[in-house]
Amino acid sequence: MKSIAPQRIVGYITVTFLVLALLFFVLNYFSPNLAVSLLITTPLFTGIAFSAVNHFISLFIYAKIKPIYKTIHNFKPGINEIAEGKNDIFSQVNKEVAEWMKGKTLEIQQLKQTEKYRKEFLGNVSHELKTPIFNIQGYILTLLEGGIDDPGINMLYLNRTEKSIDRMISIIEDLEAISKLESGELELNFSRFNIHSLVDEVFDLQEVRAAKRDIKLGFGRTADKSVQVLADKPRMFQVISNLVVNSINYGKEGGKTTVSFYDMDNLVLVEVRDNGIGISEHDLPRVFERFYRADKSRSREQGGTGLGLAIVKHIIEAHQQTINVNSTPGKGTSFTFTLEKA
Repeated sequence: MKSIAPQRIVGYITVTFLVLALLFFVLNYFSPNLAVSLLITTPLFTGIAFSAVNHFISLFIYAKIKPIYKTIHNFKPGINEIAEGKNDIFSQVNKEVAEWMKGKTLEIQQLKQTEKYRKEFLGNVSHELKTPIFNIQGYILTLLEGGIDDPGINMLYLNRTEKSIDRMISIIEDLEAISKLESGELELNFSRFNIHSLVDEVFDLQEVRAAKRDIKLGFGRTADKSVQVLADKPRMFQVISNLVVNSINYGKEGGKTTVSFYDMDNLVLVEVRDNGIGISEHDLPRVFERFYRADKSRSREQGGTGLGLAIVKHIIEAHQQTINVNSTPGKGTSFTFTLEKA
């Protein structure tokens, strides 16, 4: 029964009562013993009337409730599938609708959060690209207006233009890397290697950067020189480089960056710790977001694309591992992540 109008239900009930009343009258009118006949027919016809009315009302209720179930469960149940809750159909439907609304509310909240994140991301991308583009535009206009013939500024502005172009390329390459990691297009090549040696290579490359800020790079006491891990070596080099560079940029003059390893049965816990400016509790949950900078003025001075920690998180998660951060303002920051032991 696709749909039943209330008027039709009333008609069915009216006809039912007329037929029952007529039968009741006929049976009792021709009965030789009216008292006995009334004693039998009254409860009998009352039961029949109740069953008939209950049947028609139930048909009407289920006809109206079925579309709700179709909406909630996204399929077309029959009367029998809904009939399990006949005794308390309204409370059952109320519970189903409440759960459905709760799920939809959470979905709407997630969509709003995603929309907010998308707007922030687009704003950050445009801001990050706008700075080098405007710089390039200014340098080129100066050269076109006669600066190209001035030996005092032509090479200077060309070199600055090159740096701005390199920055744009870095941002685009980092965005491309994150996109590939999120979509699963970037395949990981797992191999067995010594994580201590890999960190040593990173230290060698960042030695000059650290020396400029008088920051010492070293290993913790728990750093086992023979520990072997199973991971994508170039990507792990990128992870450790980003974390070490981050610790140098946000470290304090004369401070230190320490890398330690901890044995966790079939896993190795890698910790990159510094004693720098730290991260506030408010900023801590967002440090892995794209372009998010806890100290914006300091970040601009140190350069970078603002995508380093986002890339680190995606690479670690692509290895089916986890990364965490702990920090105390004024005392330093610690990044820890796990790798599979070879």
